[in-house]
Amino acid sequence: MQKLIRVGRDLIENGEDFVLAKVVETVGSTPRKRNAWMLMDKNKNFYGTVGGGKLEAEVQKHCEKVLLSKESDVYDFSLTPLEKQGIDMQCGGNASVSIEYIDHQQTKNFGCEWRGNQKACIFGGGHVGKEVEKVLSYIGFNTIILDDREEFANRERFPMAPQVRLLKDFYSAFDEISCNEDTYLVIVTRGHSWDYEVLKAALKQPSAYIGMIGSKEKNRTIFEKLLQEGFSQKDLDRVHAPIGLSIGAETPEEIAISIAGEIIKVRAGYEE
Repeated sequence: MQKLIRVGRDLIENGEDFVLAKVVETVGSTPRKRNAWMLMDKNKNFYGTVGGGKLEAEVQKHCEKVLLSKESDVYDFSLTPLEKQGIDMQCGGNASVSIEYIDHQQTKNFGCEWRGNQKACIFGGGHVGKEVEKVLSYIGFNTIILDDREEFANRERFPMAPQVRLLKDFYSAFDEISCNEDTYLVIVTRGHSWDYEVLKAALKQPSAYIGMIGSKEKNRTIFEKLLQEGFSQKDLDRVHAPIGLSIGAETPEEIAISIAGEIIKVRAGYEE
């Protein structure tokens, strides 16, 4: 994703138009899910992927047509065999792909505008938060760092994050951010009490994912307290805690990878 954004910015700076293909909706089994991107420049060079195979080949053909016509459109693909009126794939699902003509004179702030709607709010800018921001940014999330310590919420520490918020305290963590079904909440503050306060507020927000760092015992204590305060077990079932995939991660970098892996799994709708 980061490479694709850099390519787009370079093309805009060089005065070149291009085409952006983006998966906007999927049903059933598909190689990539919503917000998978592919970019084609005027020389028909491609960057990124919408899934590979026959789907990618068909999308590339449409990209070439849009580059010539300059008319954006949305195309629907049935990923089934030819005898089922599909594009000769065995996935069995359906994918809708938006193919947009990008005029270099009409697009500003390409990275922010086209990065996608998925937002990752990282509560805590410590060692783990710093590494999580790097990995989630790399896989296409708009990242927001929130911390109440100036030394952990600044541009020097997070030079590439779209937003860095210095909070008065974590009681006000959600005062200046909005959440929706494409928001991913990562709770990695410096202590149990702040994790609890952020989680309590997070459970009142719409989100695609809530993850909280900590041991099973610590999380059990927090969950019991939340149940006593009126939250339901269904509410708590939304929370991934301990956060991240169970891969034996120990260092901040390893923990960040385990968190990113779990988020990728949720975003893809993958169930074992």
